[in-house]
Amino acid sequence: QVQLVESGGGLVQAGGSLRLSCAASGRTVSFYGMGWFRQAPGKEREFVAGISVSGGNTGYADSVKGRFTISRDNAKNTVYLQMNSLKPEDTAVYYCAASRSSYYGTSQRPYDYWGQGTQVTVSS
Repeated sequence: QVQLVESGGGLVQAGGSLRLSCAASGRTVSFYGMGWFRQAPGKEREFVAGISVSGGNTGYADSVKGRFTISRDNAKNTVYLQMNSLKPEDTAVYYCAASRSSYYGTSQRPYDYWGQGTQVTVSS
């Protein structure tokens, strides 16, 4: 089993920045595709960003393109989400996920492991 733990969430004003981290147990994360998802109150969980096993390929939701950057450091078993120019509509619980099949796209089903989530609140 792989355990994922998110950190770095908090309260920030619109226009500010936060960097989220997702630390994985063990060393097998280097073989997993990774993704970030978020869920706001009253809404379904949605895809935010994904990154391939080696970090050479990434994908983003249209709503965050140009503002968010996903990256990974396999030596540290950690994936990051740098969030800039934050907007109130970015307020949500953010989750990281890992896929044994190397998937890093928008669907939730291919991800095998999920973190507990970290709260991001953006004030107007």
